Amino acid sequence: MNALTPDRADALAPYYRPVAEEVTLFEAAHANGLPLLLKGPTGCGKTRFVEHMAARLGRPLYTVACHDDLSAADLIGRYLLRGGATEWVDGPLTRAVREGAICYLDEVIEARKDVTVVLHPLTDNRRTLMIDRTGEELVAPAGFMLVASYNPGYQNILKRLKPSTRQRFLSITFGFPDPATETAVVARESGLDAVRVAPLVRLAGHIRALSGMDLEEGVSTRLLIYAATLIAGGMPIDRALQAAVIEPLTDEPDVAQALRDVIASVYG
Repeated sequence: MNALTPDRADALAPYYRPVAEEVTLFEAAHANGLPLLLKGPTGCGKTRFVEHMAARLGRPLYTVACHDDLSAADLIGRYLLRGGATEWVDGPLTRAVREGAICYLDEVIEARKDVTVVLHPLTDNRRTLMIDRTGEELVAPAGFMLVASYNPGYQNILKRLKPSTRQRFLSITFGFPDPATETAVVARESGLDAVRVAPLVRLAGHIRALSGMDLEEGVSTRLLIYAATLIAGGMPIDRALQAAVIEPLTDEPDVAQALRDVIASVYG
């Protein structure tokens, strides 16, 4: 089978519109077996970027949504009882190492501390994964890549990525795209024409610029796509924005009213 050309691979990959040099850096990291850390707010395109790059590079992708109860065993694997017999079952990280795939740990800061201990040998020159339960030591083949992401805005004293871990990764900071790029992305993903998407993007800019309001984050590109999708399907703008912007951003009545005021200033 002939290999896909870069243009053909790009066309078949999940849609992603580059905003800087992130594609080049990801390709360089993959070619050199280097781990990569993506930093940025919720819904700014980090996960879609990884999906796009895995398809572009022709590598299998294992995505793990990290959470408070995620342990090293969840990543590596465990013995399970099947048909009356006990057998070892690889976790997603182990499968990725064996297959030379990309393993993406989404919001890695949410995982338990024992997870980072497991990752350290994979993020230096050893590129190894030790499976204590079976006594195996796997050496990551060419093609394997570890990618992790987190939202710096959610860091606190109890949940902070240690410098000893952070400095094992190349890193890219993601933000929200410029208005022209965001308009093109939202229009492409939702099917709503760019003329009607433009006010949504303008609204997002106003919300992100607000200060003194009880919002952990501004409206994400993902939420704009949701709103545009509802509008494209015929839902009135006010109802779409209530469901896709106001309700996801806040539970506070006064903040919700302030958001409605911002919407009114954009839409009249």
